Amino acid sequence: MAASLIRLQFHDCFVRGCDASVLLDNTTTTVSEKGAVPNRRFTKTFRVIEDAKSTLERICPGVVSCADIIAVAARDASASVEGPSWDVELGRRDSDAAFASLAASDIPTPKDDLNTLIALFRKKGLNSREMVALSGAHTLGTAQCLAFRDRVYGNVTVVKDVIDPDFARKKRRMCPASGGDRLVQPLDPVTPTSFDNNYFKALMIRKGLLVTDQVLFSGGETDGVVDEYSKDEGKFKNEFAAAMVKMGSIEVMTGSDGQIRRTCSKAN
Repeated sequence: MAASLIRLQFHDCFVRGCDASVLLDNTTTTVSEKGAVPNRRFTKTFRVIEDAKSTLERICPGVVSCADIIAVAARDASASVEGPSWDVELGRRDSDAAFASLAASDIPTPKDDLNTLIALFRKKGLNSREMVALSGAHTLGTAQCLAFRDRVYGNVTVVKDVIDPDFARKKRRMCPASGGDRLVQPLDPVTPTSFDNNYFKALMIRKGLLVTDQVLFSGGETDGVVDEYSKDEGKFKNEFAAAMVKMGSIEVMTGSDGQIRRTCSKAN
């Protein structure tokens, strides 16, 4: 669950801040973010957070927010797979509403070009270097065929020719031109269950699985950062940790704003 627990914080914080709005179910007045395309693979992850919340409510009711649980879970997930750890600032409050339309517009898609990515991150107060560091979370986990089919079949113009031919042929065998949308392949072709810098090494040899991976090293302004991280795993881990702390402070509610939800899937 490490990959999805780390990514869940990203998907939460990029939509109206780190407020656990991503965990809310549909109501008569709120359309859940869970149904947005970027969030549809988090079903098991939502249950992990809900289980943690249930346990905490029995021990210490009304104190720990769902937003803080997401943040702590991301840190612990990273540490559990040889990734960095960091001090998690606490005190976030939970939203009582979800923002499905923003989940569709503010979270990057697998096919965005570099300028679009930079703009989406800048909108959240994160610079291009921090964007590359956070993208390094793709050292873990998998992507579905639907997300990378166009890249390996050459149907995108953003990085059409920036792909290793043997890598593309291999991925086409794993992802048919039609059908099999949910078949998965690792984002890091070498060590997909360990938090290391092999993801960046793969980009250097044109083996990024998603368009949004390879655009980080395709002749643009982030090439130098990818090169640095590919050569210095310690620097990547340190800067990833710092970027996670910064991301975890996006538009947070504290004090008397928001609420501490008793159940993460519904407002009090």
